[in-house]
Amino acid sequence: MRATVKDVAQRAGVSPKTVSNVMNGIIPVSEATRSRVEQAIRDLDYVPNLSARGLRNGRSGVIALALPDLATPYSAEIAHNIVEVAHEQGWLVQIEETGSDPQREHELMVRARANLIDGLILNPVVLDESAVQVGVALPPVVLLGEVTQKLADRVFVDSVGAARDMTLALARPGRRRIAVLGTTEGRGSAAAVQRTQGYEEALRILGVGRDGSLLIPCEEWTPQAAAGALAAYLDSHPVPEALFCFTDSMAIGALSVLWKRGLRIPEDIAVAGFDDIADGRYAVPSLTTVSFDKRAVAREALRLLTERMADRSQEQRVVSIDYTIVERDSSSA
Repeated sequence: MRATVKDVAQRAGVSPKTVSNVMNGIIPVSEATRSRVEQAIRDLDYVPNLSARGLRNGRSGVIALALPDLATPYSAEIAHNIVEVAHEQGWLVQIEETGSDPQREHELMVRARANLIDGLILNPVVLDESAVQVGVALPPVVLLGEVTQKLADRVFVDSVGAARDMTLALARPGRRRIAVLGTTEGRGSAAAVQRTQGYEEALRILGVGRDGSLLIPCEEWTPQAAAGALAAYLDSHPVPEALFCFTDSMAIGALSVLWKRGLRIPEDIAVAGFDDIADGRYAVPSLTTVSFDKRAVAREALRLLTERMADRSQEQRVVSIDYTIVERDSSSA
């Protein structure tokens, strides 16, 4: 006969409620208890009846993760870590791409309010266009990234501080003509605005005047778009001493352009990125970057989301993930 929750509980020496807590991931249990329950589930080949469970507790066992562009290596690494952590806690993850479209964000929120998913982890791009707005009935939701608001829980990396520290690191050997690649002239993504702000803070610390000709716009943060933007820039501007790209993917596109033009890195121009994706570690030369623990992002996002599901009345929580400046061959003097 098919094993039941009671069978699992008896084998693990816990109550059926504790088995449910382990599978749902809503209420924390000790690591020892979790291990016993998970071992009992494996031993009995227990398969939960998600349909019946949903009818009993109003939950589907599914959460959604919505990222702006699933094609980027950064999105792949974030999604991988969230799926892994969610799986450990017994959640299934539905992955969506918003394309930076607030309408898609809105549709996911409607789905959550209709209990088709239990909660949502969302990475909005522009605050004014986000579906997270005053007057909107929010389901359990956690935001990732730089969009600042007072409505939903959020996990983020301090882009202002990280961009400031990266610019100062690039300037340390005496470089002063430092360009940035990734500024926006249109919608103004929160990440672009904050990373530009951090860069300009560093210039003030260095006593270097702001030079608008060193801000290189690039609306799409992809290697192809970055390569095109940098190539067009170099056709009409002198080579800067350093280039801070707002993502590693953009920096990889920039490395290609610089190599094709016979420029030595870092002797002729230092290059840095942001996100510490695996591709950057194996680029030639290896890429200097802003690094942070993506698994910690996943753990905190899932923690906030499950706690929000359990208690919708809590005050907003905001969690900052530490970052480090990792200096590699692309900037080593």
